[in-house]
Amino acid sequence: MYFKVKIMKQFLYILMFAAVGIYALIEQSKPAPNRFIMIGAMAVFMFGLFKLMNKIPSKNDGENDEENDTEI
Repeated sequence: MYFKVKIMKQFLYILMFAAVGIYALIEQSKPAPNRFIMIGAMAVFMFGLFKLMNKIPSKNDGENDEENDTEI
């Protein structure tokens, strides 16, 4: 049951990000786009990037610890 809820939650996040992105593109093509919609779309985009970057490990995690110990 927990697995189905997790998959559904991920699917809804992807669907929400896609819908907001498409709506922001449509709004951006207007002569005078609504600023609040554009700011909201940017916030949703940045939130999505933040969630994605949390899952990707840093390339230099192990190397930074070794360099800091030798510099002292």
